[in-house]
Amino acid sequence: MIQAIGLTSNARQELPPAVDDVSFEARTGRVTALLGAEAAGKTTALRLMLELQQGRGVTYFRGRPLHRIAQPSREVGVLLGEVPGHPARSVRNHLRMLCAAVAVPITRADDVLEAVGLVSLRDQHLGTLSSGMDRRLGLACALLADPHALVLDGPAEGLSARESAWLHEILRAHADQGGTVLFTTDDPKEAARTADRVVTLDEGRLIADQEATDFARTRLRPRVAVLTPHAARLGALLTKEARAARKPVEVVREEGNRLSVYGSNCAEVGETAYRHGILVHQLADELGDAGPSAPPGPPTQPKLSAEPALAVALTASGECRPAGVHGPAQARVGLPAPPAQTRDEPQPQPQPPTTRAKEDAQAQSATTGHAPLAQLEGSPPAQADIDTPSRNGDTPQQPLDTATTAQAEPEAAAAAQTEPDAAAPALTEEGEAEPSRAETAAIRLVPLRDADRAPLPQDDSTAPRTGGPHPPAPPPPTPASALPPPITVRPGRTPLWPLRYELRRLAGVGTGYLTLAAVLAASAVISLVVARVGHTPQPRLLAAWPNALPLPPAALGAGLLGALAFGDEFRYPALAADRGTVPRRLSLLAAKLLVAAATALLLGALAVGADAALLHLVYGEELVGVPGDWLVLCASWVALLTGCAWAGVLAAGVFRSTTAGLAAVLAVPILVVPVVQKAVDGPAVRSAAGFPGRLRDLALVQWPFGSERILAAGVRMLAQPVGTALMLSLTTLLCVYLLTTVRGRVR
Repeated sequence: MIQAIGLTSNARQELPPAVDDVSFEARTGRVTALLGAEAAGKTTALRLMLELQQGRGVTYFRGRPLHRIAQPSREVGVLLGEVPGHPARSVRNHLRMLCAAVAVPITRADDVLEAVGLVSLRDQHLGTLSSGMDRRLGLACALLADPHALVLDGPAEGLSARESAWLHEILRAHADQGGTVLFTTDDPKEAARTADRVVTLDEGRLIADQEATDFARTRLRPRVAVLTPHAARLGALLTKEARAARKPVEVVREEGNRLSVYGSNCAEVGETAYRHGILVHQLADELGDAGPSAPPGPPTQPKLSAEPALAVALTASGECRPAGVHGPAQARVGLPAPPAQTRDEPQPQPQPPTTRAKEDAQAQSATTGHAPLAQLEGSPPAQADIDTPSRNGDTPQQPLDTATTAQAEPEAAAAAQTEPDAAAPALTEEGEAEPSRAETAAIRLVPLRDADRAPLPQDDSTAPRTGGPHPPAPPPPTPASALPPPITVRPGRTPLWPLRYELRRLAGVGTGYLTLAAVLAASAVISLVVARVGHTPQPRLLAAWPNALPLPPAALGAGLLGALAFGDEFRYPALAADRGTVPRRLSLLAAKLLVAAATALLLGALAVGADAALLHLVYGEELVGVPGDWLVLCASWVALLTGCAWAGVLAAGVFRSTTAGLAAVLAVPILVVPVVQKAVDGPAVRSAAGFPGRLRDLALVQWPFGSERILAAGVRMLAQPVGTALMLSLTTLLCVYLLTTVRGRVR
């Protein structure tokens, strides 16, 4: 169950908040629709619930706020807009990458693909999917961790009628399996047809929280609003005139002196009131869901008893029987018996004004002050099989005349065809037939087995995690506080398997392979040109690094791949699909640094090998001989490539951009090296000449396997301007990254 309490967004300068003190519930096993026009605050309410936007309020998911849940993706599946995935990644690779993020087996991707009907498109790129297929993929991402609740923002927006029907069948199947579904929509008919409960927002405030049957009856159909001090008498007159004319009119007595007349218009109601001398204070048409908004304050809960309006349908012979609005998968509500009426009831005659008070009292007692007066034949389909006992414990209500009711069924069906119920499913606007029950019966959401779940980290919540249908009640709000608690945006805790996630992220798109091919081609061309010109040492020749270039192609390629490691996350935030921000976790940073270093070393080895093979093929063996200090040169080459890759990773993580990461790599030889050279060449700096020899003299034992040579090579590289500049850049970027991470946790 989802409980939203006091959701309020921050003020927008002089404008009112987008969401102002909204509270509602989405119960387990039911589908709840959050209805509202554009800019009514639906998306803002969801973002406040998911702690993606700052504000005030609290939302409990089965008794716990989202930040107290160890892994939120296993509690709530989220779909906000389009799938934020890399357009060049395939559908299957995208889901496999998210499997590592939520710590579920890789086979779970194939299960959800089959559940949402994307098996045939598993190799398609995300950028080539239609809007309907994109919504199916988003639903697959939300179902990947087998969550208890689904929170979807406009899931059927832009879909065809058939795709929308399929989507709502999936949501219904999830609710029937014991889950909770909350989705937003701006279509009242969609909400009444597919949801069990409808929560209506208007200008950021909650104006209605109703069952779908009550919503379809009171707020969906066009009606005439009448305000008169003689509401009971006018209602009785409208009922009798409609029965005499056999018009499909339903009169509902609202609270106070208000009537809602369905199936009529202002002219007919006004003429009836004028003929009988009834004073009318208000007479207005209300179309669709544009009824009067409730005043600010807590919403009025719907009453499922004898107090609300009761619909009564006339049979062909004039008898009355209970009627109601029903839709798919909606619970039927027991209705009390209407007042008995005889077949030979006399028609009303005009009465003098002196007897109107007496008639008003009689009509009030006959209708108990609240019951509606009539709903004639031809109105929305009636419920003749109501079998729920009333709130007083009486026996189930039956039609007053079963014979006449059975006789009126064909006529009522014909009238329903001419005037279908707005809340009942019908043909689509495009002329397509919605899928039948037999067609959607094959939908099965495959649950995630407990054995396949990775162990969750310890939750700091004291409430136990229960998977049953009766969750623990949430803790009551603190009475001492006049305002709801503030909502703080917190980064997500994904991925749970960072190394697997990073490997699948790198191998899932062709950017790495294209970068590898471009680096090898550029390195081969540069080495051939430099070898033909001459005057270049052999190590630089093998690395394709002439003096005119700030860095060799392999180092630039390593920096680019490192920058893409974080840059793609901010541009296509796969990790931010459920929490909105890319997490700054040290485990994720360590995985990216490890994978970036391994990729850089592979790239450097292939580049040197390709250059040596090409030089041997073109110029012979004199340019590819093994130098005497090959171990020192290899160590320097490894350090340079690893440093460039790490600089790209850290800079992209700090500045949230791939371009910034690559710029940080290029800034090392162009900007930092001249500064280091100027500092080293200064008169106040002492020379470190002879340091490797003095370091070897200080060793108590001889270093095994010639390790002192590697150490000396490292010291010599650090003494070079490029090595010093690279080390300073890495140290600075790492400190800034850690500072931003710690600052975010403190906030």
